[in-house]
Amino acid sequence: MALNDFADLCAVVGDDFFEVDRQIRQCLYSQVPLINEVAEYIIGSGGKRLRPLTCLLAARACGYSGRDHIKVAATVEILHTATLLHDDVVDASHLRRGRATVNETWGNATAVLSGDYLISRAFQLIVELKNQDVLEVMANSTCIISEGEVLQLISQRDPEMTEAHYMQVIHGKTAKMFEAAAEGGCVLGDIRWRQVMSVYARHMGAAFQIIDDVLDYLSSSTAMGKNVGDDLAEGKPTLPLIQAMKVADVEEAALIRQAIRTGGLEHLEHIIAIVRNCGAADYARAVAARESELAIQSLHPVPDSVYKQAMIALAEQALHRVT
Repeated sequence: MALNDFADLCAVVGDDFFEVDRQIRQCLYSQVPLINEVAEYIIGSGGKRLRPLTCLLAARACGYSGRDHIKVAATVEILHTATLLHDDVVDASHLRRGRATVNETWGNATAVLSGDYLISRAFQLIVELKNQDVLEVMANSTCIISEGEVLQLISQRDPEMTEAHYMQVIHGKTAKMFEAAAEGGCVLGDIRWRQVMSVYARHMGAAFQIIDDVLDYLSSSTAMGKNVGDDLAEGKPTLPLIQAMKVADVEEAALIRQAIRTGGLEHLEHIIAIVRNCGAADYARAVAARESELAIQSLHPVPDSVYKQAMIALAEQALHRVT
């Protein structure tokens, strides 16, 4: 089977991928009309469902043949969506996936409370599985993800943030949810591969986030579904900026430092040019490529299957995103 694009990867798990969406809709139903309205808006906003796909593939790669992996995959996506709702409030974001954010449309209170509802429903779904290993994976992961978000918050407007600290932040805020997906699928099957799946997802998730941070300076609002320069506006010192401050000339580095401190977009076009011209974007892509390769190498001990090959392809495709 050819695995050239995302649709090919989804086809590997057949109808299971689409069953996840049905499970999400069923889980998010509420007797409160506003919750239903917000839930439908969220589901309709799209998203590739990368984390659920990771879960489905990991479960099958680890020999699982049942149906509980669909609930685990739905749980991961619901938890991920809850973090996005809360993030958009913290970051005062106005646009996500090309649509107005929930906080922009209904206000911060509705966004926060809707996120709380999603978290509660996700854990109800986990309880239905009656699987202690899955519960442990999700409980530990949500704690680390919250810590990652706080780490990012206290690192905002700090131009002295190091690359090592940046990697720690993205492990918590992004990669850990991929880990939860892969581990959650794995423990339903052959638990011997749990650590392997964790390492794979950690590196694949890091590659995904690094490329996302690169696109904030090299892509367009239309392609990304969010505003160009959002990271800079929030004073986030992401890898392209960290590297640019290392290699750009003194005046250019000082301009970036000041922009991070103030969160201003006055010099956005100049900073985008600096990131491009000094090689910082290429450097970040190279780091992402290294993370992707580490993800692929980690799968070597896992028995070969179409699911394993799809996981390898997923790590490769993380490097070639335009959105």
